Amino acid sequence: MARSPAIAIASGKGGTGKTTVAVHLAATLLFRKQAVQYLDCDVEEPNGHLFLKPTIESSASVGIPVPVVDAARCIACGKCAEVCEFNAIAMLKKPLVFPELCHGCGACALVCPVGAIRETPRAIGVVETGRAGSIRFAQGRLNVGEPLAPPLIRAVKTRREPAAVALYDSPPGTSCPVVATVRGADFVVLVTEPTPFGLHDLALAVATLRPMGRPLGVVVNRADDDRRVQDYCQAENLPVLAELPDDRRVAETYARGELIFDRLPDWRGRFETLWARIEERT
Repeated sequence: MARSPAIAIASGKGGTGKTTVAVHLAATLLFRKQAVQYLDCDVEEPNGHLFLKPTIESSASVGIPVPVVDAARCIACGKCAEVCEFNAIAMLKKPLVFPELCHGCGACALVCPVGAIRETPRAIGVVETGRAGSIRFAQGRLNVGEPLAPPLIRAVKTRREPAAVALYDSPPGTSCPVVATVRGADFVVLVTEPTPFGLHDLALAVATLRPMGRPLGVVVNRADDDRRVQDYCQAENLPVLAELPDDRRVAETYARGELIFDRLPDWRGRFETLWARIEERT
């Protein structure tokens, strides 16, 4: 069976309407009777469920392996601290482990000459899966205070069902969680706004993602008479996939946690056109 495309919806900054675009693309594909899966990879603050209102059918804890040192066997050689790139092990008289800094790479256990290090899982969050009608749904929830989002994002993406179009709702910004979300996607939709901050952070996102070799397209949300984003996209040879107008009714509907289509059916055509333009490029 051929694999359906995976589309990442990202943004250089928060508040541009990334989740709005992602959930309405899911609703558009549902209306077209295409198999679709929405995966909320914004694990620090997932909010797609507020609009899709899924029934959660399963929840699984996700952890990373962290070192535990057997003090009786340790010879205090310091090799574990030397190899750790994240300063998760400090060498005093014996190794001191900081589990919150550990990235679970396993290098410390590998280099220990006496086998004094074993690994034990440390929970960092959960992955929840379910359905919102016929939309297949998955999201991650990072534990409060946990600094490592990428392992949980990768766990969310393992729930992908290849027969369905996958929509990855990315975290905002340009850091490691975004890279973890976008990696492996067939196309990246960058949602921005016609403001100086929106343009600045769009440029940062393009500079981050272009070296990954993923094709990019831009959605200008709350579009107005300011054409600087469109001029930038033209100069950078980036397709503008859609310009969604600034509409107070949309903001009011969003604030109620409702889909735009439920109250503003005329907006469905905008997302039909957006999906057609994405589909052309995948």
